[in-house]
Amino acid sequence: MRGFRVEAVSAVIAMAASFGLAVAPASASQRPVCPGPAVSGSGRCAAHVVTDGRGAPLASTTPKGYGPVQFHSAYGLPSAAPAGQTIAIVDAYDDPNIAADLNTYSQQFGLPLCNSANPCFEKVNQSGSAAGPFPQTNSGWDLEIALDVEVAHATCPNCKVLLVEANSSSLADLAASVNTAAALGATEISNSYGGSEFSSEVGDTAYNHPGVAITVSSGDSGYGSFGYPAASPYVITVGGTTLTLNSAGGYGSEAVWSGAGSGCSKYLTAQPWQSFLTACSGKRGTADVAADANPSTGAAVYDSVKYQGRSGWFQVGGTSLSSPLVAGVYALAGGLPSGLPAASGLYGHLGDASVLHDVTSGSNGRCSTVMCKAAAGYDGPTGVGTPLGIGAF
Repeated sequence: MRGFRVEAVSAVIAMAASFGLAVAPASASQRPVCPGPAVSGSGRCAAHVVTDGRGAPLASTTPKGYGPVQFHSAYGLPSAAPAGQTIAIVDAYDDPNIAADLNTYSQQFGLPLCNSANPCFEKVNQSGSAAGPFPQTNSGWDLEIALDVEVAHATCPNCKVLLVEANSSSLADLAASVNTAAALGATEISNSYGGSEFSSEVGDTAYNHPGVAITVSSGDSGYGSFGYPAASPYVITVGGTTLTLNSAGGYGSEAVWSGAGSGCSKYLTAQPWQSFLTACSGKRGTADVAADANPSTGAAVYDSVKYQGRSGWFQVGGTSLSSPLVAGVYALAGGLPSGLPAASGLYGHLGDASVLHDVTSGSNGRCSTVMCKAAAGYDGPTGVGTPLGIGAF
């Protein structure tokens, strides 16, 4: 892979000033990039962008935020996946510049370029056509798309990234796009959106694709805010943390990000691997696993489609960051282990400090159980923990 070495962390950190890899202050202001709340039956993207004191998104000519080396070093990830891994990104609307923006990102960080000689990126519409027609452009979802695609490529540089653009943000269109991604051979599918739960979700099988690791953002409004498809028993719901690096650029510490969604489903029962979770009285609990999501420790993202009148490098977080990151970890591990449904394999490593970082500080709201505050082992905001290598995946 062109110029990308996980071992080069120290050199990259030493050059952080020239590469613009400093992150925003811990108190940095941020805002959701998609308006909301979503209307009934629709999904809202889960990305949050760092803003200035007036609430305008900060954009610059150099990247701010974590890049590939930081994520690989912090989570102990290998530099390449086994052959044949395709990470699908499902989002709404069209980003007309995403292929070029991905290569700008890749050039900045020394990742493989995606082109005719190395067809590592493809964009298709909801029906699976690479020729279009594509849906209309939406500036908020454009920034979401840029985050998802670039983080997936950063996490797994030798994977193919397949972007499936739903016709709209309706949950029906997004679910149809998940089915398209699976039909096109995706081994992982990342979904950085969510809407309100609904009673008929009990019979929804749109996310039921055995053998495919389907990750879903847990949401960005704290305890009790998660919805659907995060509650689906067929997905791996990804919560969020604040990831702090040490002086060498490696893993320092993590705490619950206050915005990470968590809670107990209104309608769906717990799967067998959550039988220990008494806090949800037999209902499905979220999240299952977690990764960095705090916008203040978010990812550097390049987007040339103007968002709120600005373009360039943004610093973006939310559980929209943690979902494609964890999808990439599954890809690095070679995909969902054969015969293991959804998140079940993660729970087999609960409490295993050799393969998971156990997040034990922070909270995302008020409650009397582990569903809103960090705890040893399982807790709602971070699930079983965050990646420490690929052994739990």
